[in-house]
Amino acid sequence: MKAMSKMRQNKVAIIGAGNVGGMTAQRLMEKEVAELVLIDIVPGLAEGKVLDMIEATPIDRQDVQIVGTTDYTQTEGADVVIITSGVARKPGMNREDLLRVNTNIVKTVTQAVAEVAPGAILIVVSNPLDAMTYVAYKTSLFSSERVMGMAGVLDSSRFCAFIAMELGVSVRSVQTFVLGSHGDLMVPLPRLTTVGGVPVTELLSKARLDRLIKRTRDGGAEIVALLKTGSAYFAPSAAIVEMVESILHNRKKVLPCTAFCKGEYALDNLFMGVPVKLGKGGVEEIIELRLTVEEAAALKQSEAAIRNLCAEVDRMLSL
Repeated sequence: MKAMSKMRQNKVAIIGAGNVGGMTAQRLMEKEVAELVLIDIVPGLAEGKVLDMIEATPIDRQDVQIVGTTDYTQTEGADVVIITSGVARKPGMNREDLLRVNTNIVKTVTQAVAEVAPGAILIVVSNPLDAMTYVAYKTSLFSSERVMGMAGVLDSSRFCAFIAMELGVSVRSVQTFVLGSHGDLMVPLPRLTTVGGVPVTELLSKARLDRLIKRTRDGGAEIVALLKTGSAYFAPSAAIVEMVESILHNRKKVLPCTAFCKGEYALDNLFMGVPVKLGKGGVEEIIELRLTVEEAAALKQSEAAIRNLCAEVDRMLSL
């Protein structure tokens, strides 16, 4: 009788062993969903963090193959590659300020990954998110379904958390979506937000909702201002892992992600935060919601800002 062939294990590579990359590796390791590779250009950084994680596995009873390295060839065969590389925002620094330096970083990283893992799905986390997802798409030459950005899951989670805190209810009761760009022009949708099935507009006044929307838009900056020497990483890593699990397990969850629009929402040839069905093929479908005139106008504002950034990216990539 022939021995059963060993089922191929999923493989996830994380580029950048900073706080977001390291915490993402930790969360994925705890879930035992894939073989993991953590890469950083700083010698010893990824190796040290991975060794620390490995030494915890006997306590947590986890059996996960995880490697820390500076060698991009270790990404070979990866199903998903998460790009967190880039300069983090500092107090007083907006996402646009990061454009030039992070374009070069993401371009270099993507080229290295595309060479050895041409079949991977790319999840971009580097900021400014919408523009960096575009950089990865242009550089990798991957199909648009296999390139996406992590933003909407995080922004929606922040909005959900603030609503739950405001109402004193469980976050499990709150359902919401945030569309548009990852930044000041994101588009939260209170009209489609519910708390235990009840529209949030029946539970909170417009003034209170507007305050929570503003806090959601400023969510990253608020944390940067408090930390003073860094930016958020607990919530971003949780958002990344939700996307990775939906892809690896083919769950086809509908999640707000930065995806390449081809006419949806009257957007064309643009990466924008929209609801997508996320499965083994990556972005398998963009879900179109019926927007009000005001919501559509807000999305158009996001579009204009992103197109300006992408035009600048095109100029940089052509140099």
